[in-house]
Amino acid sequence: MKRWWEVVAYVVVPGIDGSDEQHWQTLWERQWGTSAVRISPVSWSAPELDDWVGAVQEAYDDASRRDSHIVLVAHSLGCWAVSTWLDRNPSSPVGGAFLVAPPDPRAPVFPRQVAATFVEVSARPLPYPTLVVASANDPFCTSEVSAGLALRWDARWHLAGAYGHLNSASGLGSWRRGRELLDTLTRD
Repeated sequence: MKRWWEVVAYVVVPGIDGSDEQHWQTLWERQWGTSAVRISPVSWSAPELDDWVGAVQEAYDDASRRDSHIVLVAHSLGCWAVSTWLDRNPSSPVGGAFLVAPPDPRAPVFPRQVAATFVEVSARPLPYPTLVVASANDPFCTSEVSAGLALRWDARWHLAGAYGHLNSASGLGSWRRGRELLDTLTRD
C-alpha cells in the first residue's frame, strides 16, 4: 500500500511566461509525469491576478480528480497567485504550498507595468503548511523581505544560498536540494 506522499498530485505554478525547459519546475514536472498539473493562464506575459488565481483553481480541480493529496509548487509571481488562491479557498484540501523566490511587489524592480494587478497583494496567514524558499541575492526580493513574507504567511522559511532568482539562470538544474526541501514539507 502506498503512503500518502507517494500519491501526491502537484499543481505547478510558474512565474511570468512560465518555466522554460531548463527550469527546475519543468524538470520536476517531467519526473512527476501525470501527477503534475501546470497552470495555464491566458495572461502568461501580462499577468492578471484573477486570471492566474482562476488558473490555479482549474489546475487544482484537475489534480483533485487524480489524487486527494495536492501540493502547490510555485515560483516567483506564481507564489502570489497561490497565496491569493489559498486565501480565497481556505477549506480546499491542500497538503502544502512550496513557494520559491516570491517577488517583492513593492521593490523598484517589480514589473509594475506588466503585472499591475499583483502590486496590491498582501501576505496573510495561509491555512496549510507552507515553506518559503529564498535566495540571498535575489534581485526581485531581499532575504529580509522574503523572511517577512514567510512570517506573515505563517510559513517556514529557508535561505537557499546565493542563487539569484532561483530560476534557470541560477544553474540549479533539477535542484536536488529543492526536492529535499519539498519532501520535508510534504512529509510533515
